[in-house]
Parts: sequence; C-alpha cells; structure tokens
Amino acid sequence: MNRANIEKVSKALADETRLMIFEAIATRKRMNCGDIASLQGVTPATVSHHMKTLMDAGLIACRRHGQFVYSTAVPDTLNEYTRSLTKIARGKKEARRRRRR
Repeated sequence: MNRANIEKVSKALADETRLMIFEAIATRKRMNCGDIASLQGVTPATVSHHMKTLMDAGLIACRRHGQFVYSTAVPDTLNEYTRSLTKIARGKKEARRRRRR
C-alpha cells in the first residue's frame, strides 16, 4: 500500500463516527444505508459523506440490489494497511538499531 492510501485509511478511521460505521458494517455480512442511519448519533444527512470517505479509502464496498444499496467491509484493505504500518514500524526500529551500534 502506498503512502497516499495509508493516509486515506488512517484519516477515514480517525473519525469516531466513521469508525463506528465501519465496525457496524464489518460485524455484519452487509448493511443498507437505512440500517447505518439508525445507528446512534448518525443522521441520514451525514451517512453519505461518511460512506463516501470509507469507500474512497477502500474500506467498504457498496452494491445496489433493487432499491437498496448494501455495504460490506473489505478486509483485504485493512490487512494491507496493517502490513504497511508494520513495515513502517519495523523500518524505524531497524534504523534506531543501526544508529546505536
């Protein structure tokens, strides 16, 4: 995952409302916008904004089925994000070790 994508995912998950929405979607097979809007503290007006940010970061995928749009989590994005952060952390540890020697 490149640095720009790492930043997108980080920013998407940094917002407490988006994190709550992502958690809700990830714990179910799929969720529609009505279900998401019924979450505590989420108004229908803000759902589309938060969903777009999560989609742009690649954390969720949305699919129309009839009149409903269903969202599902994309675990591959989160796995790749975690691997990328691990590489960054390991790189900094290695650099510190080299400086100490």
